[in-house]
Amino acid sequence: MEVVHFKNLTEFKTMIGKELPHSNWLTVTQEMINDFANATLDKQWVHVDEVRAAKESPFKSTIAHGFMSLALLSKMLEDLITIDSVKMGLNYGLNYVRFPHPVPVNSRLQIQSSIKNVEDQQQGVKITFQCTVVIEGVEKPACVAEFLGIMFE
Repeated sequence: MEVVHFKNLTEFKTMIGKELPHSNWLTVTQEMINDFANATLDKQWVHVDEVRAAKESPFKSTIAHGFMSLALLSKMLEDLITIDSVKMGLNYGLNYVRFPHPVPVNSRLQIQSSIKNVEDQQQGVKITFQCTVVIEGVEKPACVAEFLGIMFE
């Protein structure tokens, strides 16, 4: 994976309209799914009961929570971008989110993203990322989102 490096937010603004490199593949394990279920208190059997999911689920295995795919956006983007002058970044929100395909346990995910917009704020910038989380070997993505973050210098 190629990390995109910038000195400051002014230099980062040159990325508007451009694609970022694809992330490394990340394997979604049952332990990660269980940890997410415990953190969110969403313990539906299709996520945490491996035996029942193998028998009753149309996917024949447990699947990750849709919101888990969404929650991984921050980490995957953080691994792609380094801005020397940034002291802190925060999630700002989402303009659009869809979960077109479930993520079976042990799937490998990758983020494909671009910078849609960068807007000046009082002490930093608000960035609009266009993100697609793909599942290795699956045509439909796990998650498609327009994700907003704020970075402060």
